[in-house]
Amino acid sequence: MSNSAAARRGPAPRREITLTAGMLALTLIATAYLAEDLLLAIVHAGDNSLDVAGIALFATVIFILIYGNLVYLVTRIGYFVRRAGHRPPAFEDVIRAHWDEAEPIAVLVPSYKEDVRTIRQTLLSAALQHHPNMRVVLLLDDPQHPGDRESLALLLAARRVPGEITALLREPKDLIEGAFGRFRQRQAAGDAGPRAEVRALVQIHQELIAWMDRCVAGTGSSDHTDAHFLTVTFGQHQAVLRASARRLMAELARGSVSATDVERAYQRLRAVFDVEITVFERKRYQNVSHEANKAANLNTYIGLLGRTVRERWHADGLHLEVVDENGAGHEDLTVPDASFVLTLDADSMLTPDYALRLSSVFGEAGNDRVAVVQTPYTAIPGAPGTLERIAGATTDIQYIVHQGFTWCDATFWVGANALLRKRALEEIRTDEEERGYLVPKYIQDHTVIEDTESTVDLAFRSWTLRNYPERLAFSATPPDFGSLLIQRSRWANGGLLIIPKLVRHALTQPLAAITIPSFLVRLYYLSSIATSSIGMLILLLLPVDAALFSIWLMVPMVAYGSTYWRDLLQSGYRPGDVLRVAALNLMLIPVNLAGVLKSMQQGATGIRTPFARTPKVEGRTAAPAWALLSLWLLMTWAVVVGGVHILEHRWLQAVFSLVVAAGFS
Repeated sequence: MSNSAAARRGPAPRREITLTAGMLALTLIATAYLAEDLLLAIVHAGDNSLDVAGIALFATVIFILIYGNLVYLVTRIGYFVRRAGHRPPAFEDVIRAHWDEAEPIAVLVPSYKEDVRTIRQTLLSAALQHHPNMRVVLLLDDPQHPGDRESLALLLAARRVPGEITALLREPKDLIEGAFGRFRQRQAAGDAGPRAEVRALVQIHQELIAWMDRCVAGTGSSDHTDAHFLTVTFGQHQAVLRASARRLMAELARGSVSATDVERAYQRLRAVFDVEITVFERKRYQNVSHEANKAANLNTYIGLLGRTVRERWHADGLHLEVVDENGAGHEDLTVPDASFVLTLDADSMLTPDYALRLSSVFGEAGNDRVAVVQTPYTAIPGAPGTLERIAGATTDIQYIVHQGFTWCDATFWVGANALLRKRALEEIRTDEEERGYLVPKYIQDHTVIEDTESTVDLAFRSWTLRNYPERLAFSATPPDFGSLLIQRSRWANGGLLIIPKLVRHALTQPLAAITIPSFLVRLYYLSSIATSSIGMLILLLLPVDAALFSIWLMVPMVAYGSTYWRDLLQSGYRPGDVLRVAALNLMLIPVNLAGVLKSMQQGATGIRTPFARTPKVEGRTAAPAWALLSLWLLMTWAVVVGGVHILEHRWLQAVFSLVVAAGFS
């Protein structure tokens, strides 16, 4: 059973809400008693300032970790509350209600030195969205003049992918155009009978399904990512076509199909496969941002939407200049405008209903100030390696947490995939000078977690964000420790720098029932990687009196651990994987601390941390020596400390230290 299949079936929300509320109550009660015990310990320490400081530090770490437990339990309740109230309409009903009014979407896929397979899968996933008005743009950010043959070959191959996909889609497009043309000829001649026309239309659906079968057979599957891509992109699209054909036959049986209905069905099919796919390379032009990060890549193209531009040579190189529409010439390019921008990382894939389902949310009553609708991504199931599978498990748990964030009015934009209202981006736009040129910034790049900072920018403008409670997006998980280290170090870098902005926003808000919980959840999200990593390191290094390890300390740990274990099982993972997740989190302590230190360095010096892309090419990415050395040192320290505790008969501390050592091993 796949992880995603288990998640879709899911447990009963009411039972899970009750269970989680019970764990939350136990945690709060135990925390109160633990606070009393620690306060008494400080009193008994008397004038021994060293003991008082040690107990106070221990208490601070423990309460910060319990704070994280409470946020997890609260967001889990929120996740199941939202699931209980979520009744997703059949996609055919979504099409019927929203197809004609669907506004244009620009799908932007930023890419930097990605392998061709990854780019092709992401672009195909975007191009085969069941939406009538989309453009797909590969924002290729590779160096324009690579210094080696391999990089040059990668660049040239990436440039060809949009054209290759356009050529691939020409067959179904021509098939539909031909059938549609014949229908209109029969209609003009008065020979278009509803029964025969519906059967001809259903036959076109079947031929499109057969074309997708040929695509699957021709593509092949070399690993779990390929297999999942074929299922999500082609398999689910075939399911949409079959549902459409069944609906047509059912309406024919009821006698409710008109020539207009048949014409609209042809137009719908034509719109799905008539997608413009192009490539844009900002580094060709001297007068745009050259900052080495994803935000700058996105900002450059967003700033061109709806504008007419012209290439012109200057002394310093090629420029891309905006021109007045009245003065535009035949060689100028008008970039079509869009109401929404769909940002999609080049290692992600979407189900075919993603764009239309999520764009329909913007039009619902009360959603006028919703800026971002997204579905937190799920790990691609079926990973063959233990590390990739367990890292993916932490991603799937974060899906639950992020859905609970929306219940707490504390949603964060997750950059792997998101549908953005362009009008909201215009409101948070700033202009900054770079290399003597004025460049637009819709998405701030002060940190390497640009989507997180932009969440607070949107909140300042009274925009809200929404996580759609369905698993409609999937992203690759790093397959080895070297690439995972790069990804998680980047995630750990930047949260602390955003906290002052979050505090300023909170101070400007009127006090309401949701204000404080929302702030506390967002504060936890920004600080948790730093506080939990530093906290665990302190617990490992700090000699703690056995008397402080009371039963009240165990209760929050058991409540959190058992609930986390339950979520892993319900997401399709193995019973023992909770221990592997704990071990992975221990291994990531030095990695997270490295990211936190980079944040502190940037805060002190003002020098931005370079964006580090997560490698996704086949093969292993070597972990740096400092990371491996730090793991060995921490494991050795834990073993030594555990041995000392055994010699001094401090059994609880000994168990803790040796369990930590086992995790590092």
